[in-house]
Amino acid sequence: MKISDSEKKVMDVLWQSPSITAKAIIRQLDPNLGWQDRTVKTLINRLLKKNAIGFKKKGREYLYFSKIDKEDYIKSASDNFLQRVFNGSVSSLVSTFAKKEKLSKADIESLKTLIKEIEKDG
Repeated sequence: MKISDSEKKVMDVLWQSPSITAKAIIRQLDPNLGWQDRTVKTLINRLLKKNAIGFKKKGREYLYFSKIDKEDYIKSASDNFLQRVFNGSVSSLVSTFAKKEKLSKADIESLKTLIKEIEKDG
């Protein structure tokens, strides 16, 4: 499922506060985004059409909730990024970031530990 950067901001609110009204979503979004209420409601409707979120009617309000798990989304988005940009090569991804970001000694040690754990788990 493809979720735009703007839609993800709404999803982040829903992952933190399940079963929430549109007004509450609007209040929790970063005001520096400068989004009008209508913009947020459009994003909510897009997410509903994608079946990424659902709603329950409670009185006169609609309570929105995520239908996708955050961890599942992160894994899927990461896999998609890895395939699109690095042709599925994890070593190319790590190499590119390592060269660009100038890894600290702590980062390098952390990566070594991760590799040892992966080798151990097989």
